Amino acid sequence: MLMQTGERACESQHGLLTTSAAQLDTQPVFALEGSVFICGAVVQWLRDGLGVIKSSAEIEALATSVPDSGGVYFVPALTGFGSPHWDPRARISRAALEAIGYQSAELLLAMQKDAATPIKELRVDGGAAANNLLMQHQADLLGIPVVRPHIIETTALGAAYLAGLTAGVWNSTKEIAEH
Repeated sequence: MLMQTGERACESQHGLLTTSAAQLDTQPVFALEGSVFICGAVVQWLRDGLGVIKSSAEIEALATSVPDSGGVYFVPALTGFGSPHWDPRARISRAALEAIGYQSAELLLAMQKDAATPIKELRVDGGAAANNLLMQHQADLLGIPVVRPHIIETTALGAAYLAGLTAGVWNSTKEIAEH
């Protein structure tokens, strides 16, 4: 997760990184950065490692088949499970998605504290952004709207737009915004 802090390199007091952000000219632009290492990998592990789901897209339907995680919290340390006689698939799937939400919320709250800036919305992208249950959980945790773009892979799209701007495909950010 990145939060642009503008021309101010904000030093984190909450375990985040200060990083250089994408910029269009020689004026430095900075951001706070935090990482949740096991997001998509936990869904992949449920699919490939445990065989709980056959495809990544199945996790949302399985997780929404229960009203909540039933008090199960999943910390993606992946150190094992209880008795093989249990059938925890639906609750584990739900808890795995909720774990992504909790970790992401913790990052955003740390960014808000460091930047001393109230966050009004969370803009998301990437494969996990397609998961309605996860995005609603994220909005519920943070109490702010979660905004999902029409094109989920906006990080790649932004990089392509910046490359096109540099190569002269587009003449300005205003021209890009029209797309």
